[in-house]
Amino acid sequence: MHRILSTHTLHPRASAMLAGAGELVVASALDAATLTAEAKHADVIIVRAPLPPSLFENATKLRAAVRHGAGLDMVPMEAAAAAGVLVANVPAVNARSVAEYVMFAALALLRRFRSVDRDLRAKGWNAGRDHASHASELAGKTIGIIGFGAIGQAVAHIAAHGFGLDVVATTRSMQPAPDRIGFLSIDALIEQSDIIVLCCPLTPETRGLISRERIARMKPDALLINISRGPVIDDEALIEALRQDRIGGAALDVFATQPLPANHPYFGFDNVIVTPHMAGITEQSMMRMGVGAAGETLLVLANRLPVNLRNPDVVEHYRRRFPADA
Repeated sequence: MHRILSTHTLHPRASAMLAGAGELVVASALDAATLTAEAKHADVIIVRAPLPPSLFENATKLRAAVRHGAGLDMVPMEAAAAAGVLVANVPAVNARSVAEYVMFAALALLRRFRSVDRDLRAKGWNAGRDHASHASELAGKTIGIIGFGAIGQAVAHIAAHGFGLDVVATTRSMQPAPDRIGFLSIDALIEQSDIIVLCCPLTPETRGLISRERIARMKPDALLINISRGPVIDDEALIEALRQDRIGGAALDVFATQPLPANHPYFGFDNVIVTPHMAGITEQSMMRMGVGAAGETLLVLANRLPVNLRNPDVVEHYRRRFPADA
């Protein structure tokens, strides 16, 4: 019987899809030693937590690592390639969930929700209401989107067509811009935007992309929203800018260290919203991601290639391990 290891519990619909394909096991812990040990006899692993390279060295039956979502930074691609293991993902299915989070975060920052809520509860009606005169509307602002994949495009659509914002974006491909979207260089975007949204993947090129120098280019009341990956931002530079009131605020859903330590400076700012890597998580998106990951798993277990194969150069090695006609 095939063994399917999932780092987390799957949506019931996804679990039902896999019920007849093999034994579905949820990892008992997410540390490197436990994942490596429990993946040893797995045929497929469904991934929602970082995998250690050692997992691929010891899992001789492993056919594929299927990402429950889009980002591939949780999978050590070189280790997978060396072991002849396929890597697949489920792109775009949580784009709407993340895009809605971006608008929620922007509105909460502009309306000073954290301060209003805190003072309303602790000091009373008028104390909470006093913050309203310093709040701001979305109307008339420019939102700049760094990274224009499925999530960036979903943010742009809601911002332009739902809220009437001016939308600018930057992307490596600089493909023809959709209606009502303007493309700019990253530095021009940072200088001109009232709200900057990070939607790019974590790569060697994007690590530290929002540097001290770029933060210094931001407008004094600009907001920074990060739903990409934590290391895209220079944390020390952002904390310094927040302490000196050089930007308007930030909404951060991802961090270089996760979970974020309880004593981290980000928790100390009224104009910073901290959330636990949840922008893409809703009941609907979990169903879509789970079903997508289960579908790719079923293809692999049927000795077919996944639809969203992300390392096609590994196929020759993989087929030596698992011949197509076996």
